[in-house]
Amino acid sequence: MLDAVLEHLEALVSFDTRNPPRRIGVGGIFDYIRAQLPGFRCTVSDHGDGAVSLLALRGHPARVFNVHLDTVPSSPRWSADPLRLRVDADRAIGLGACDIKGAAAGLIAAANETSGDAAFLFGSDEEANDARCIEAFLGSGHGFREAIVAEPTGCEAVLAHRGISSVLLQFKGEAGHASGAKALDASALHRAMRWGANALELVESQSHLRFGGLTGLRFNIGRVEGGIKANVIAPAAEVRFGFRPLPSQDIDELHLRLGACAAPGALESYRETFRGPALPAGDVAAAEEQRLLARDLADELGLPIGNAVDFWTEASLFSRAGMTAIVYGPGDIAQAHAADEWVALEQLQRYAESIVRILGAVH
Repeated sequence: MLDAVLEHLEALVSFDTRNPPRRIGVGGIFDYIRAQLPGFRCTVSDHGDGAVSLLALRGHPARVFNVHLDTVPSSPRWSADPLRLRVDADRAIGLGACDIKGAAAGLIAAANETSGDAAFLFGSDEEANDARCIEAFLGSGHGFREAIVAEPTGCEAVLAHRGISSVLLQFKGEAGHASGAKALDASALHRAMRWGANALELVESQSHLRFGGLTGLRFNIGRVEGGIKANVIAPAAEVRFGFRPLPSQDIDELHLRLGACAAPGALESYRETFRGPALPAGDVAAAEEQRLLARDLADELGLPIGNAVDFWTEASLFSRAGMTAIVYGPGDIAQAHAADEWVALEQLQRYAESIVRILGAVH
């Protein structure tokens, strides 16, 4: 079966689905997948700006498998063409092979080995943090109760992960000569730096919090811009930061506390640019109930249960919509987004065989 998985993976990797630049259309990789799923009812939908989804149905399933087909851009550090799959003794190397076209290849191969009910949702906007494909599916009256979302989890079922929020801060200052006494307090960049120090102190105060094996609040100041030159007081500054809360933490409350880290009058604006809920989604009681349902699903499917993870996935969107959701796929997250990205052949085989078992009714 591994040969079939690798044949599909070679084809999938050859399609350029780098995101950005968000130029993925309804043909190409989606034409290939439709052609490889005879007997499925396939619907391709264009949600705009490179967000395309394909829903493939066979029979009347109650569970949907989800996998994204877009990849991050390739870095100059690749040692060979990132769109040409290379296979050595124990690994397959190619852009998206680990994150997560390997799972897409496994689903296709498993579908062709079985005849049972099956539903696959392929999307192309996960790396853009846009979620148009998932949101359109969830708003369609789909009728599914469970979702298995493919991400690199080492072929273990992940039941919990952090949420995510990205923010753009704009600080205001008063332009003037840097020799003036007011420079210390009037500089937008100084105000941004003081905010940063206070925000880091707040984050460190959360280190004792725990949920399902996860500890503390993840936080990163990713970009700071502003000012004119060394002898001019900065009239404006921008800070882009992100944080990843535990499932038990309230994102809105964290925003209030992080915004309050700025001195009064220092902020021009505080704008959240992206939010993804934690898995499981909901308040503490609802999250724990969802986690137990996800554990029961993993046990029912015979999937080994892994630890909670720090990275975010679209499984949380299914969970927020009331579906039981787990994350399950081949590969190691450490290889995702890396130059010469790879996935172990053993992982591809194990994943495909598990999907065959779950789908049942082998030819």
